[in-house]
Amino acid sequence: MDFHGKVALVTGASRGIGRATALALGGRGATVFVGYKQSAALAEEVAAQVTAAGGRGIPVRADLERLDEVRAMLAAVRREAGALDVLVANAAASAFRPVLDLKEHNFARTFGLSVQSFVAMVQEAVPLMAGHSGRIVVVSGFDSVRVVPGHAALGAAKAALEALVRYLAVELAPHDINANAVSFAVVNSDSARIYAEAAKQLGGWRDWEDFAARVARATPKGRLVRADEVASVVAFLCSDLASFVNGQTIVVDGGFNLTALA
Repeated sequence: MDFHGKVALVTGASRGIGRATALALGGRGATVFVGYKQSAALAEEVAAQVTAAGGRGIPVRADLERLDEVRAMLAAVRREAGALDVLVANAAASAFRPVLDLKEHNFARTFGLSVQSFVAMVQEAVPLMAGHSGRIVVVSGFDSVRVVPGHAALGAAKAALEALVRYLAVELAPHDINANAVSFAVVNSDSARIYAEAAKQLGGWRDWEDFAARVARATPKGRLVRADEVASVVAFLCSDLASFVNGQTIVVDGGFNLTALA
């Protein structure tokens, strides 16, 4: 896969799968806008790693719950690069509560960050992809199709994103833009550890180690998926090799979804 001359925007790119995706694209020559909200230091570190790997890393900050900042982020891409080839929507956050305990603001913030911002990004990105064989990839998760304790709001948002991917695949095909999603189970990441701690009473596990062990036992491959393994599939979908893959959700989970969490 070769991304020399390509421009990518990856949200939530300062850590985890977003970071791994930025490095996967940048390591193959892409200019990568490293989207972040909180830690400029982490984003600058990832951008430097992208540049050291042979690409060009550019930190770009946005609070994705604010549509004016989403639009400003894409405007920054336009000013700096003039075009966009790849959009990877990775950023997500949520409150971990059962459905009956969800408050209005829990849904508003989860859907605002994940779904509403994605639509706004696509609307701004598509004109920048004109004539570029654009690629749009959503990072989803197994909570879109499986019940995960406390993940009702985020699971619903991820399911909505996968539905939007299918619509975009049809609507944007005449513009030579493909839209796909990548779903995964559990990666050893800061966000997964935060979830394991926050939802341990709902899920019945003791701590992160217990939760991770349960997922590993329920995975035919016998371990958690790595961030770079998810990122490599994202990169594939962004490449010319995936020119005829459109409207799909590719699952990278070692077979986890074929079993029950035990």
